[in-house]
Amino acid sequence: MNSLMFVTRLCAVVCGAVCLTFAESPCDHLKSLSLPGTTLTAVETVAAGPYVAPQGAGRGAGAAITPQILPAHCRVAATLQPSSDSDIKMELWLPVEGWNSKFEMVGNGGWAGIISFPQMAAALREGYATASTNTGHEGGNGMFALGHPEKIVDFGWRAVHETVVKSKALVEAYYSQAPKYSYWNGCSTGGRQALVEVTKFPNDFDGVVAGAPANPHIHLHAAGVERTIELMKNPGGALSEANIEMLHKAVLAKCDALDGVKDGLIGNPAKCHFDPAELQCKSEGSEGCLTPAQVEQVKIVYADVKTKKGEIVWTGFEPGGELQYAALRLTPEQPGGGWDSIRILGHQDADYDFHKFDLDTDVALADKSGIDAHTHDLSPFKQHGGKLLLYHGWSDPGIAPGNTVNFYSAVLDTMGPHQDDWMRLFMVPGMLHCAGGPGTDQFNKMAALERWREEGKAPDQIVAAHVTNAQVDMTRPLCPYPQVAVYKGSGSTNDAANFTCKVSP
Repeated sequence: MNSLMFVTRLCAVVCGAVCLTFAESPCDHLKSLSLPGTTLTAVETVAAGPYVAPQGAGRGAGAAITPQILPAHCRVAATLQPSSDSDIKMELWLPVEGWNSKFEMVGNGGWAGIISFPQMAAALREGYATASTNTGHEGGNGMFALGHPEKIVDFGWRAVHETVVKSKALVEAYYSQAPKYSYWNGCSTGGRQALVEVTKFPNDFDGVVAGAPANPHIHLHAAGVERTIELMKNPGGALSEANIEMLHKAVLAKCDALDGVKDGLIGNPAKCHFDPAELQCKSEGSEGCLTPAQVEQVKIVYADVKTKKGEIVWTGFEPGGELQYAALRLTPEQPGGGWDSIRILGHQDADYDFHKFDLDTDVALADKSGIDAHTHDLSPFKQHGGKLLLYHGWSDPGIAPGNTVNFYSAVLDTMGPHQDDWMRLFMVPGMLHCAGGPGTDQFNKMAALERWREEGKAPDQIVAAHVTNAQVDMTRPLCPYPQVAVYKGSGSTNDAANFTCKVSP
């Protein structure tokens, strides 16, 4: 019998002394656990096999997570109510066997509104006890926040922290020991959640992976609205696919070789000084060039969005990812998906007219929602012994990556220049939003973080791979910013061993 099994013995005398033994699993034992503000809605042992999200669990319910076969686990579903208007759904999965003595919570994307089952599945397969939350609402937009200030708090930070607290209590009850290490793994909104956690609750996690952070969420969305309005004022600016391919080739021709090798990737776009006016037509009716309106379109996409005082609200998209930048193709008529952050989180008015939008005042108003991390002094997390691994794709078409560089730099400006014993940033050439693209987007973030936190081995580089048709066709080192991978001058350019990490001149 498993040493973790709880055993009850019932002895009765029926025609003599008979002793019957009934085994209660640790999962069953959790049903009697009482946690403040918590209703356990499901506690069950799930046999090994393909995972199918339960009905009523949010988007994706009833769908198998393929091709993953999950190990046997204790599934705990709960509703958390830290306020009278809270309705936070969470799940915690606990390996029946082979627990690695660690807890990993996974983040969300977009407006959340769903439990991140695929990410939980990946963590469970690695031996973690793992949890996720829907952040207190269902649905991928901001309408949940209309007239519900407590739900805004839940989305901003409380749902994650409450899930951490309840998960750790359940882990300890199940295994009769607390997790030895607790980790966060998230990208996009999950990156924002990471930075909020590090700021507000520095003791929740021992190590944090924060990818492509959508933080500040308000600023990201406001910048998107401002950029869209600028595009509205530029009729005839949308580029055709042929225009975009021409633009991309021109960018690569100028900047691809700056890192020592021509491979279709720009190692450090910040060093790429490309002016789209170089492609402007010399006369009307010319082909193979850009009209003045199209040149302006490209400049809008590349440009930082700034307040009237010149403060950057969000950075522009970087040269090198043109094939993926939807804004180059747009002739917009509406302000886009980020509008909910202004009309709902800011004005609490679903009918607010976007023609009244003012970048400066609307950002200030929506910031009062308090959902974001604006602090660059992360000393409490550092003192806790925490490690923060940031990463972002240079060709991200959803969240322009320069903001992550600026966040990292602001922490150094605040705390001092030498912080690489606990915080490192890895920028990924050619990678899109969290993954994908022509760059080496496949790398084991959690392994690097664990070696750093548990063994004191800081990641001087992380070997990453590009995979095509399930085959690795290129590897490269990802380097701690501001270093970049520089070709040594010999050997295959598809082999990470032939690159070294250096600060580019």
